[in-house]
Amino acid sequence: MHFLANPPLGLLLSQSAKAVGRAMDDAMSAAGGSVPVWQVLLTLKTQPVANQRELAAAVGIQGATLTHHLNAMEADGLLTRRRDPANRRVHLVALTDAGEALFHRLREVARAFDRRLRTGLTESEEATLAELLSRLRANVSD
Repeated sequence: MHFLANPPLGLLLSQSAKAVGRAMDDAMSAAGGSVPVWQVLLTLKTQPVANQRELAAAVGIQGATLTHHLNAMEADGLLTRRRDPANRRVHLVALTDAGEALFHRLREVARAFDRRLRTGLTESEEATLAELLSRLRANVSD
């Protein structure tokens, strides 16, 4: 295979993911957030996570990285963390009113960004893209 005529799919996918990620982070930043903050807010609003460890698994962020984001979000008044009375080693995470407000603001940003990404794609193309991305992920998963 000639790489110039047929660039490796991994390279194309990586470049595309970085460009889309940067654009989404720019959109989130303009609204006072970021992609990691959005991931945390979205997970807390849509998935039953009982503690910080479950939140890390659901978001897909390493524990130390998540702790960094949670520390900043707590300092910004977006969430609270408290020790579980039944297990003092476990932190329970909850959104504050400010976190709820940022969630709603970023949800609108995410919706607008999704519409931007889908520009010019038919429903059939969107379905094909989703299927192909799922297959690529499965090809590299354990």
